This record gives sequence, C-alpha cells and structure tokens, in this order.
Amino acid sequence: MERLLELETLIGRNQECFYKIGLALKEIRDNRLYKQALFESFEAYTRQRWDMGKAYAYRLIRVYEVIYNLSPIGDNLPANEYQVRPLTQMDAMEQRRIWREIINSGMELTARNIKKFVKDQKTAPISKPDLTDRITDEYMAVVEAMLEQVRVAQHDHWQKTSRQAALLWHRVIYEKIVSKEADNG
Repeated sequence: MERLLELETLIGRNQECFYKIGLALKEIRDNRLYKQALFESFEAYTRQRWDMGKAYAYRLIRVYEVIYNLSPIGDNLPANEYQVRPLTQMDAMEQRRIWREIINSGMELTARNIKKFVKDQKTAPISKPDLTDRITDEYMAVVEAMLEQVRVAQHDHWQKTSRQAALLWHRVIYEKIVSKEADNG
C-alpha cells in the first residue's frame, strides 16, 4: 500500500508535464533551436534526441496549444493528454465553448466522457438562435431606406446609379438579408 501511494503521488505531481513538454517542443520548433544541436529538422531532432515520432511531438504541441487556449476559462483544465485530444480538432472559439459546456454539465472529467461529449456535440443538429427580437426599429428603418433606394434605381434602369453602388447593394442584400432568410427557413 505504501508503494502504491508513492507511485500515485509521483503520477499526480507529473500530470501537468504533458503540456509543459508541448510548450518546450513548440519553442524548440518555432525558434529552430534544434539547429543549435546540429539537427537538420525538427522531426530528426525529436526522433534522435527523444526517441519521439513526428506525430507524437506535434500532438504534444497541439495539446499545449489547447491548454493555453483554455487557460483563461479557469482552473478546471484537462488533466492529461487524452482528455485534450478530442478538442484538438476544433478552432479556438469552439474549444472554449465546448469546454465550458463540459464543465457546466457536471459530468466526471474523464477522457472517455469528454470524447463522448465532443462526439455528441458534433452529431447534434446545430440550432441557430432566434435573434429577431434584437432587430431594432432603427435598423428596420435603415433597411427599408436602402431597399427604397434600390427600387428607385431599378425603376430608372440604374441610369442614375453607378454600377459599383448597384453591385454593392446587391451583394449586401444577398449576403446579409436574403441568405439569412433562407437559413432561417
């Protein structure tokens, strides 16, 4: 029992090493410090110096980047590399959003639970929030004024409107209004 406690203490103290190794590897790679040790490439350096494959070295760097990205959220960060892996395939904003949801769910933070949560999020249909209550009367007045200008310009067959202005109006209307309506059903 005493030996088990010693070993568990050792594991507990070194849990954070996975992202510290990633930080060190990132700095060595980004600053090309491996050249000072007379290695031609980062991959050759990691393989010969640390007996570490290219994929594993880059995975540790990516894990560090995720931990660094999540660190502003709070002290409750992934405890090991396996908990971070499902988050590495997302952009920074998505990582933060998913991590907040994982923390708020109250589930036990295990690699298996995190992987399942991320998988469920990817397969769940994405529902866009209804923002119609945020449209102000002033906004609608501006849109109506712009549409009226377009109607007038169309009526005189764009004779008094520059081609550039017409193309701009068309693009704005299509991108900001028409395509949004199509997305909303």
